[in-house]
Amino acid sequence: MRTFPDDLVRAQQEWSATYRQLADRPGRTELRRRLLRLSAQAFFHPYWQRRRPSPAAWWELRELGRSAGDVRERLHR
Repeated sequence: MRTFPDDLVRAQQEWSATYRQLADRPGRTELRRRLLRLSAQAFFHPYWQRRRPSPAAWWELRELGRSAGDVRERLHR
């Protein structure tokens, strides 16, 4: 498993939380703007300048961005 910088993982966690909020309340401009800002923050993070992101790296980062609550929620569906 890769080691990602803390601020990149935090941005992904915030992205996941914002995405869930937007799913619950679609059309919220402030949430869409936040999601776009966090997407850019994660995509253009200096970590990716050293190495080209692979689909597997993005997947690992997304998994790290999910909280324990997300896992429990998916298991109960």
